[in-house]
Amino acid sequence: MSDQDRPPSLATVLAAVNGEGGSVTPPIVQTSLFTFDSFADFEDRMAGRSDQAMYTRVQNPTVAAFEAMMAAAEGGEAAVGFASGIAAVTSTLLAFLKPGDRVACVEHVYPDTYRFMERMLRPFGIETEYHPLAAFEDDPDLLKGVRVAYLESPTSVVFAPLNLAKVAAHARRHGVLSMIDNSWATPVFQRPLALGIDIVIHSASKYISGHSDTVAGVVVSSRDNIARLRDLTLPLLGAKLAPFEAWLLIRGLRTLVPRMKQHRATADLFVDRLSALPFVRRVNSPGENSVPGLTGRSGLMSVEFDGSIDIPRLADALRHFRLGVSWGGFESLILPAQVGLAQAGAFNSMQKFGVSPDLVRLSLGLEDAEDLWADMASALDKSKT
Repeated sequence: MSDQDRPPSLATVLAAVNGEGGSVTPPIVQTSLFTFDSFADFEDRMAGRSDQAMYTRVQNPTVAAFEAMMAAAEGGEAAVGFASGIAAVTSTLLAFLKPGDRVACVEHVYPDTYRFMERMLRPFGIETEYHPLAAFEDDPDLLKGVRVAYLESPTSVVFAPLNLAKVAAHARRHGVLSMIDNSWATPVFQRPLALGIDIVIHSASKYISGHSDTVAGVVVSSRDNIARLRDLTLPLLGAKLAPFEAWLLIRGLRTLVPRMKQHRATADLFVDRLSALPFVRRVNSPGENSVPGLTGRSGLMSVEFDGSIDIPRLADALRHFRLGVSWGGFESLILPAQVGLAQAGAFNSMQKFGVSPDLVRLSLGLEDAEDLWADMASALDKSKT
């Protein structure tokens, strides 16, 4: 292949969105509505003969620029942005499900996705069954009679990876619509559409933004699937992405590739060093080629200790790692499973799926890797019982 025939890299694709009039950054079109020059133009838009922007709840140039970048990044035909990651999840599920349908979902799914399936879908007559990853991969008839296969790879909290191509083949055989939350890997390390998955969902608040200053979601798929979202749940539920948040996401996307490479380098260091410690039972962080199509690990992992580490003492001894939810930003975070297991209410997915109280989730940020390791090693030494 000659240099002229070589496809552009993901970093080049993400940098290729520009504004008008020589601006290298698309402008923030901060308006609620767009007016028309004539009655005929207005009528054409209402009749569907024109795609001129009309109202920012459903269409905005800044949001459209972000959506175009995400579609290109994931290799999809189209994308649609939402006000949050969970809005992207719920709007997608509601657009394709009706009472009487069944959902097959991976175990250890994102807690709020689990709560939505149990507290919202089930009362409306949409049943969800949760299965281990091995069942999705090895049972060709698991999806028989199912409308939607809802996937994560790797899964939340325990970060177990899934052979997406294998599951996609099972789904196609049974006419099942497959969806995946790809927030952990990002299109830098995994492109599910190329593996046969139908719909890709992101919590763009995480690595896509990369700065912990934006709450957003995005869905990438075929033109027909995205058109269904734009026709049903985007306008009627109203969880739209705002122009300013879209502008922040464009900024984040342009640095996604180098940021993910640094997250990966720090994660590699932590996996090697944590795995060598005698009191670490398991490090959950799938690496390159652990399943087909996964080309690297992100900075989000979990560590399960053998019971000899006082978890609250560890959390309080850390200086560079902050206690908090979410992930994907510059700052490093720790989330002890004990906090999640203590969450009040009957719909606690960590309890349902048997997460160990000796597990902690780490989000490795963009600080110096050796500084982070020195902080962790010191805190672990202070936390031994």
